[in-house]
Amino acid sequence: MPKPWYIELYEHFPDYDQEPYTQGTKGEVDFIEQEIGYDRSKVLLDVGCGTGRHVLELVRRGYKAVGLDLSESLLEQGRQVAQAENLDATFIAGDARALDFEAPFDVALSICEGAFSLMETDEMDLLILENVARVLKPGSKFILTTPNAAFMLTHDSGEGAFDPVTFRETFTLEATGVDGNKKTLHCTQRYYTCPELKWLLKQAGFRCAQFFGVTEAGFDRQVKPSKDHFELGVVAER
Repeated sequence: MPKPWYIELYEHFPDYDQEPYTQGTKGEVDFIEQEIGYDRSKVLLDVGCGTGRHVLELVRRGYKAVGLDLSESLLEQGRQVAQAENLDATFIAGDARALDFEAPFDVALSICEGAFSLMETDEMDLLILENVARVLKPGSKFILTTPNAAFMLTHDSGEGAFDPVTFRETFTLEATGVDGNKKTLHCTQRYYTCPELKWLLKQAGFRCAQFFGVTEAGFDRQVKPSKDHFELGVVAER
């Protein structure tokens, strides 16, 4: 059985930290710090952390943070940075749909589609939310971003890549495998509306979901989501 596209893509991705969507780390961590009141006693979990860019920046600022991702290759890049900078960052290979942690966390992140919305089904997305809720302490915050369905409904080219019934975009990517050979990946991504996300978060055990639009300048709670924002941000409480 072939591997899911998101596993194949990140099996060998040495330039991950050069991607445009990975360039806002410091500003995103500024937002995270503000949301948690700059409380360095809090332990954070980054779900779908990639190379651990948020984890590394949080640890640089004095927080304890754990990064989880399906890609051992991306995690190894994070470990190498941590070792080079002598940072006490923890990286764990694992599946967000089956989190296996004993100690509960104070904060969870899933930013820039770290895990959520890349899955094959909506049920898998809900499973991620349920697992995150399970490993958070009551009253803890979850910071999530996801692609905005309203953006695609108003900006779709009409070429059939975005399905207005399922709110899924299908596309292909060219990737280089570990063996150096090129491969074509057939991908899909789910876009969400605010009401859908609010309902899913409630089903998973979250409350007090507040939404904001993700802009080129970064994350700002005061920015109301609109059709012009490609990404939605949400802060939910466990």
